[in-house]
Amino acid sequence: MKSLIKSFGYAFSGIFEALRYERNMRIHFVCMIYMYSFLFVYDFFEITRTQLAVIFLANMAVVAAELINTAVERTVDLASEEYTENGKVAKDTAAGAVLVCAIFAVATGIAILGQPEAFSQMFLYYRENPVMLVVFILSIILAKVFIFKGFGKAMTHSGGKKRKE
Repeated sequence: MKSLIKSFGYAFSGIFEALRYERNMRIHFVCMIYMYSFLFVYDFFEITRTQLAVIFLANMAVVAAELINTAVERTVDLASEEYTENGKVAKDTAAGAVLVCAIFAVATGIAILGQPEAFSQMFLYYRENPVMLVVFILSIILAKVFIFKGFGKAMTHSGGKKRKE
């Protein structure tokens, strides 16, 4: 049982490290926080449990792909300090998998949350509650800082070599 608990700890550590060092993971995380806030805190959108499950699956796919992409990038950096075409292909295809999942998640969000009435209600809410509009705007500023600054020092990959662009 102790080793099982440790394995969960390692998994959560991996998620935390990706959030700490990977800007794109922070982008996904912030988008999910806003989306789930609008779904659960406010009552703007009408969705079924099935639709919510599809949204959860789309989000999970993006996060899982981003974690795998991070693992591939770090492994390639660890394997060789020099640029290689195979390393480039491995990194690019892993990033492509994230892109495919992110496009799927956005399309899913548009299909399920594309509710003009909900956006009208949201607009009215913020128009009638200017303090909440200010809070929302401040949250966007904080989210931007979190996305681009993170909360950890920039990590040097093993070998420190980035792919040639």
